[in-house]
Amino acid sequence: MHLSMHNWMRAEPIETTIARLAKYGYKSIEISGEPEKYDAKHVRGLLDHYGLNCWGSVTLMVDGRNMQSGDEAVRAASVQYVKDCIQLVHDLDGKILTLVPGTVGKVVPDSTPENEWQWLVDGTKEVYEFAEAKGVRVGIEPLNRFESYLITRAEQALALCDAVGPNLGVVLDAFHINIEESNLYDAIRLVGKDKLVDVHVADNNRMPCGYGDYDWTEFVGVLNEIGYDGALTAEFVAPVDRTPANKYPNALETNFEGLDIPPEQLKFIIDHGSSILTEEFYDWLVKVNSETLLPLIDDKW
Repeated sequence: MHLSMHNWMRAEPIETTIARLAKYGYKSIEISGEPEKYDAKHVRGLLDHYGLNCWGSVTLMVDGRNMQSGDEAVRAASVQYVKDCIQLVHDLDGKILTLVPGTVGKVVPDSTPENEWQWLVDGTKEVYEFAEAKGVRVGIEPLNRFESYLITRAEQALALCDAVGPNLGVVLDAFHINIEESNLYDAIRLVGKDKLVDVHVADNNRMPCGYGDYDWTEFVGVLNEIGYDGALTAEFVAPVDRTPANKYPNALETNFEGLDIPPEQLKFIIDHGSSILTEEFYDWLVKVNSETLLPLIDDKW
């Protein structure tokens, strides 16, 4: 296993992100699914300079992206967006794509379960075929019930794998499975080595690993038990406390000027990441997550 990290949680230049990851011992990045934003040649050069790799990417399913939508045009545009993300991974010599099929935060269905399942299967098959041709492995990520209504458990993601193709896999997120699975370790074992494409990590309160009640020695031990050898990809989303009980008064960024980010992406971060975090606080989060996990893994890739 090796340590990786998402970068969607903070709007900053990719140069800053990659330099920070290298400073704290991360081996790779799971880059935000923003294929129109990144110049693959430039990013690849930065990764080479700092001795890092691209592990893959994750789809950012903002409003208007939804593979199970009742609107055929939205479904088609969403499939194309996912293909563009796969192309980005391919261009960065990455390995995987984390696919969240539906709009994050949408919990009201558009149609019947039968219709939505078929739309999702059809779209995922198209994505899957494109990914196979590009040498990128796709994993379906179950979210929790407050962020999705169709794929929220490992067994549901595995059912989609059965319907689509043998190389489609599953991405498990420590935060989500702690909410939705009756036993999170059994969920890991159910998916197993052959289907487990990626593992996203944050503590039970979505703080960095080590700042909640997860037993990370046990968690990593179960991954070792099944033979998982991919990434532990940090995806902490620190809650911002706006009350007098705030333990981290340096957390909240109040100056949004100069952010190089589209309005819909900024809204996604604010809605799903509490708000924009300060550089000082975010840097600390990245550091302490690494300090918790690195002693537990072989950190080879």
